[in-house]
Amino acid sequence: PLLAPMSEVAGRMAIQAGAHALEKAQGGRGVLLGGVPGVAPAKVVVIGGGVVGLNAARMAMGLGADVTILDKSLNRLKEIDNVFGGRIKTLVSNTSNIEEQCEAADLVVGAVLVPGALAPKLVTRAMLKKMQAGAVLVDVAIDQGGCFETSHATTHQEPTYVVDGVVHYCVANMPGGVARTSTLALSNATLPFALELANKGWAGALLDNPHLRNGLNVCRGKVTFEAVAKDLGYQYVDPVEAIKASS
Repeated sequence: PLLAPMSEVAGRMAIQAGAHALEKAQGGRGVLLGGVPGVAPAKVVVIGGGVVGLNAARMAMGLGADVTILDKSLNRLKEIDNVFGGRIKTLVSNTSNIEEQCEAADLVVGAVLVPGALAPKLVTRAMLKKMQAGAVLVDVAIDQGGCFETSHATTHQEPTYVVDGVVHYCVANMPGGVARTSTLALSNATLPFALELANKGWAGALLDNPHLRNGLNVCRGKVTFEAVAKDLGYQYVDPVEAIKASS
């Protein structure tokens, strides 16, 4: 609930940034997302159907692009199909489908985020070599290591680089580019939790509120987030036990 607004912002920004990067002057293919009468729209592929992916797909669809979204969950794909009535194409996310879709794509958005853990590398260097020259990759998962093998973090000042003719946009903290919108959105989500912390104290608030407790990474030197403990090689301690032992 705390990071959902930032995922919404990042997902929508991914299309905005990707559309700009597709311009010829930016090294892109020179393709307009929505096309014009008589000219086909750009093909946009979104990998991941969570908050980021859904917001990216909605933005791309709104601009008139040909949008396909891939996700591992059939239930999630059914939800997306029901909501958008087939205006967004859906595919099961697997290596074969990702490779096929990337090869034909003008813009690929990597929206696969694993909370507290490294993002999986879903688009390999070999796949990249088969993509169209001037196609664009936007890696929204770069804060978690990125979901493209060739990704490395960039900045708002120098947002893109090119590998094998493919433009990469890998800005860490994408919502920082629209700081006013991001701040208001984040404040709306975080204020109730801040008040709960103030009224109950940190231990009481975390014990009462599972959302706050799920955000706890370290407590008195104990790693209380399982994915972090696993990735960094530390012993995992249940957060409730750690909180009770320290309060």
